[in-house]
Amino acid sequence: MNNNQQLEDRLPLRNILECLFFVASEPLSIKQLADLSEYSEAEVQQAVQELAADYQDRGFQLRQIAGGWQFMTGENYAPLIERLYRPKFHQLSLPAMETLAIIAYRQPITRAEISEIRQVDADSVIATLLDKRLICEVGRLDVPGRPILYGTSEQFLNFFGINSLEDLPPMENGDSIENIANSAEPSEH
Repeated sequence: MNNNQQLEDRLPLRNILECLFFVASEPLSIKQLADLSEYSEAEVQQAVQELAADYQDRGFQLRQIAGGWQFMTGENYAPLIERLYRPKFHQLSLPAMETLAIIAYRQPITRAEISEIRQVDADSVIATLLDKRLICEVGRLDVPGRPILYGTSEQFLNFFGINSLEDLPPMENGDSIENIANSAEPSEH
């Protein structure tokens, strides 16, 4: 089969992308989509932008999140979805949200620094956040004992429906980690 015949026999790009987004459990990058679809990155980028515009006013949207693209339900529909599926991540406890806020705003950070800020032992909360893959080990501090440094993960970005840490609300002078933790809500998708 010659190249022209192969091009004519390819499936429509928009349909391919919709199928991939529909079955993907995590955001897909333009490069991944180009590799999977065998279309160029420029063609994929244009088709993704068109799809995002097409899905903008529907029950679910195509949104850029965590460095890739993913179908997500509209925020207005969260109560309906919550009735159907209680979140697969159980709501995080207040200590978990506080610890997550500390890590998000102060990363990289050690377990001891987290415990010092919270003024309680953070071991079990850190273990829970690691199990949920909301945080990860990002290195070791170059001091005796070489304590582990923690930071947020891509799953954190996905869980809160943000594309990067720059999308976090800014901490203002009067804000405390506790206030930010109380106001944070996971994204419903």
